Amino acid sequence: MSIILPVILSGIYSNDFTYPKVEKRIVIEEENPYPNVEAIPLPEGYRRIVEEKSSFGEWLRNIPLRKNNIVYLYDGSIKKDQSSQFAVLDLAIGKKNLQQCADAVMRLRAEYLYSQKKFDEIVFQDNSNVIYKFGTPINEEHFHRYLDEVFARCGTLSLEKELLHIKNVRDIKIGDVLIQGGSPGHAMIVIDMAQNGKGNKICMLAQGYMPAQDIHVVINPMNSKLSPWYEINDNTYYTPGWIFPPGHFKTW
Repeated sequence: MSIILPVILSGIYSNDFTYPKVEKRIVIEEENPYPNVEAIPLPEGYRRIVEEKSSFGEWLRNIPLRKNNIVYLYDGSIKKDQSSQFAVLDLAIGKKNLQQCADAVMRLRAEYLYSQKKFDEIVFQDNSNVIYKFGTPINEEHFHRYLDEVFARCGTLSLEKELLHIKNVRDIKIGDVLIQGGSPGHAMIVIDMAQNGKGNKICMLAQGYMPAQDIHVVINPMNSKLSPWYEINDNTYYTPGWIFPPGHFKTW
């Protein structure tokens, strides 16, 4: 089953840019047929960019997707606006209002490093440059307590400072971050990429949001034919949750 929603994009967000004043009809699928991110179809003429085995990119592509394509909040309630997601990652978010946008990005990075036993690399810092480093005991319970502290202390401002600037947008890779720090700010992660024979690149973006909610692959509200993929270029990125001016991709 699917729901067709009229969505008017007219600059409703809190940053300084505005959407072109157009109306789109967005189809929201209630059930997701794809088992993981890598199974989401490509546009004609594109092939997924090859990722090394055990890389962050390969790990992200293999995250399972929930069959029920509904975004839930941390308290178990259904998010009122269900127009942003193409698919929902099958990852528990806990019962606290902590895992929001930058937190979702840090969560995915930390989960990957934990899965690879790269425990010494699980490090984040807050706005005061206080370092939060994961340590012993090495177990799931301690790991998620550590993440709760990171989520409470760090955010878009600190993560933006911590990440490295990407000079050429064509150099972005899976796992890189589209981020604009602030109060509020927003952060999204590049969860997949592809390229065609002409060298044109596209990417998929995933996000958490406020209040804390399921991490989800977002639609492309400005190009329903390409959605959920986005062209990689130096233009403004109009996403369902935020409008990013050029130059806001960063890397680890």
